[in-house]
Amino acid sequence: MLTSLSIRDIVLIEKLDLALSDGLTVLTGETGAGKSILLDAVSLALGGRGDGALVRHGAPRGQVTLVFDLAADHPVHALLAEADLPGEGELIVRRVQMADGRTRASVNDQAVSVQMLRRIGASLIELHGQHADRALVDPATHRAVLDAFAVLGPDLETLGALWKTWRTAFNTARAERKRLEEAAKEADFIRHAVDELSALGAEAGEEESLSIRRTAMMHAEKIAGDLSEALDAVGGGSSPIPSLSAAVRRLERRAGDEGQKLIRPAVEAIDQALDALETARAHLEAALDEAAFEPAELERIEERLFALRAAGRKYGVPVDDLARVTEQFCSQLEQLDQSESLLARLDKAAADAEAAYRAAAAGISQARRTAAAALDAAVAAELGPLKLGNATFITQVTTDPDAPGADGCDSVEFWVQTNPGTRPGPMMKVASGGELSRFLLALKVVLADKGSAPTLIFDEIDTGVGGAVADAIGQRLARLSHTVQVLCVTHAPQVAARARHHLLIAKESSGGTGGVSVEDMDAPRTVTSVAPLSAEHRREEIARMLAGASVTDEARAAAERLLNGGH
Repeated sequence: MLTSLSIRDIVLIEKLDLALSDGLTVLTGETGAGKSILLDAVSLALGGRGDGALVRHGAPRGQVTLVFDLAADHPVHALLAEADLPGEGELIVRRVQMADGRTRASVNDQAVSVQMLRRIGASLIELHGQHADRALVDPATHRAVLDAFAVLGPDLETLGALWKTWRTAFNTARAERKRLEEAAKEADFIRHAVDELSALGAEAGEEESLSIRRTAMMHAEKIAGDLSEALDAVGGGSSPIPSLSAAVRRLERRAGDEGQKLIRPAVEAIDQALDALETARAHLEAALDEAAFEPAELERIEERLFALRAAGRKYGVPVDDLARVTEQFCSQLEQLDQSESLLARLDKAAADAEAAYRAAAAGISQARRTAAAALDAAVAAELGPLKLGNATFITQVTTDPDAPGADGCDSVEFWVQTNPGTRPGPMMKVASGGELSRFLLALKVVLADKGSAPTLIFDEIDTGVGGAVADAIGQRLARLSHTVQVLCVTHAPQVAARARHHLLIAKESSGGTGGVSVEDMDAPRTVTSVAPLSAEHRREEIARMLAGASVTDEARAAAERLLNGGH
């Protein structure tokens, strides 16, 4: 709850420090005493629009500080953790308004953005009445209000998980479909590549081994040519062996006994030459046999090398990587062949997840419609005593299956029909200011145990009513204060009599401190003060509210009766 309110230099308030308690606290005072200024200051501290005109005349800046004592499980702690703000002990919210229009905001003495201040402030205090731009009037909050009334928290957690599962499955299937579409564009190329590379059958290290073999064979070709020429010279057509052999035979025939000595040395020398030539021919033939190669094999090797290197250039990889590329293309082709069945499984998973989500969302929608009827009936029961007996409160639940989300497919808005025969419409547009305040009061009373900001502030919710209606408002505010802290600015003595605490706001002219200069520092000051009332002074204030400027004994007696009946 709100335990302390401090204001410095805001409009007519120079210095104000209020200690606040639980239950119902009313603020009363004559018109113009400064009650609305007090609430404007609270609105500023909660992230409301800043304005340099709020700063007291002559002051460079104004400041509003709110101090809260909150339960350990209050939702604001999650916001503090999200913003990396300290959350131990008291929660101190401060807003500084500069005279030039600039503002600064802090939570627990750490600077925060106005947006974060608004989020934190919305979970701490709800303002109703003249500040109807906040709290339940915003249609964006109505679904959460209905869900709290219906106690749908666990079901909504389940629905949120189903939504996340569906979206994950849907996105996975969509990504796979996109990948398949992209891969299908290259399917023909991949199939051709697999056929071509599989037929080529490249092996790692093949290029190097073929190059070595080709070099060796080309070298052997050159040696074989030289050996053939040498062999032809020794034993071929130009060989001297036949001539030498014929010459030896002639010499041997012509040589008699007398010529043996003359011829024998030459014949022996020629025979040795012939033997040497035969030996050379044999060596040459053996060498030629060893160096022999198949031209067709060399051609085959060269064609193989050409094919391998052409494939390497085509696929942009070294020849030794062709085997790896072949495996990659085969894998891609296999994935393409499997993608349709995989996509079918992913589509089925997404469809099953959607069906589960849709079923849960339909259950949530039905629960909301059932709760809406119960909420309408509960609010209707509160409207009669609030002089809205002819009005109707309508919780509009609209389901749009094409707009699913983590909270379902429903939008919720509170509508009212102020009189029979009139057209119902959104509460904010149809209800007048006084009607709106009472509708909101009835709604808050019904929702008192269904989750709320720990502090509710009602600004002149009793405007335009009196008697039994004002007393009904006071009763409901008192009931509401059993579960949350309630502050109410009121002109109705019936409401004031129901309060546990009573603060009097007064304005007077003074030359001392505590006020605000209207023209300059030497002029009389207009002082706005707020003071808690004792039992006696409280009776006198309620008597004033009953009787006006002249308080009579009859008014005091009536005030006493109200006070006795209000507790």
